[in-house]
Amino acid sequence: MILTVTLNTALDITYRVPSLRPHASHRVSEVTERPGGKGVNVARVLAALGHEVTVTGFAGGTTGRILRDRLTGTPGVRDALVPVSGTTRRTIAVVDERSGGTTQLNEPGPTIGPAEWSAFQEAYGDLLASASAVALCGSLPPGVPVGAYASLARIARAAGVPVLLDTSGAALRRGVAGRPDVLKPNAEELAELTGSHEPLRATQDARRRGAGTVVASLGPEGVLAVTPEGRWRATPPAHLHGNPTGAGDSLVAGLLAGLVEHLPWPDRLTRAVALSAATVLSPAAGEFDRAVYEDLLGRVAVTAEASAA
Repeated sequence: MILTVTLNTALDITYRVPSLRPHASHRVSEVTERPGGKGVNVARVLAALGHEVTVTGFAGGTTGRILRDRLTGTPGVRDALVPVSGTTRRTIAVVDERSGGTTQLNEPGPTIGPAEWSAFQEAYGDLLASASAVALCGSLPPGVPVGAYASLARIARAAGVPVLLDTSGAALRRGVAGRPDVLKPNAEELAELTGSHEPLRATQDARRRGAGTVVASLGPEGVLAVTPEGRWRATPPAHLHGNPTGAGDSLVAGLLAGLVEHLPWPDRLTRAVALSAATVLSPAAGEFDRAVYEDLLGRVAVTAEASAA
């Protein structure tokens, strides 16, 4: 079983409009609503790939009930969310059909009390007993300690469970000290963590800070991976126009699937980039078309990368 942790779950709502204009009224052409938050999106993609997945984190209020109802209907995903008194947040994505661009609005999430955080940590420890890997994903809701991911990574490593960390800001800076097996920042997060805008140098620096492997997501340019076995770039076949919401989560799902299947790194990266690209081409966050994904698998380029000076 793969465990995904989403401390700040969300109900993802996507609006599609013919053209998004500031200070104007818009007629929405399509609305989709999905259980979300980074780890939930990761779990949905992993389940679609045939893996057994358990989702944990927090859920509360009316939005939380809707999220859990939708999660129950997702084949292959087990709900182990911890209830809280606050209300789960919503994230709003507005897709401009004319330009293909997406505008994202993210609510902060409920405030987590000390007793709720303690209940989560107890549940997390129990779930690790049957986990083959764990992904720690997304933002921290108010009330959760900024060093939460570092603590959760250490607990998992002590239990012999490999850890992937995908977060940002202070949670990333503190979380890397927990020595995650895989760190998955995007280019902006990587630069913020290391102070360097040169991807290879920054990725190697991030690895020296504690991560076993760093896989940097570089948007349309694919990914750069610095691992104990070597360094690789993996790129999609062309610049893709679509909804990028959830593409990074599909990338994480591909990395996790490759990890538990013990694939060599070039194959893991091929799968991860193909999944990410297929998600960009999907109209709904965190979903992908299987035929598109399989077509992209054969067209992702993976090349070995020389070390930075």
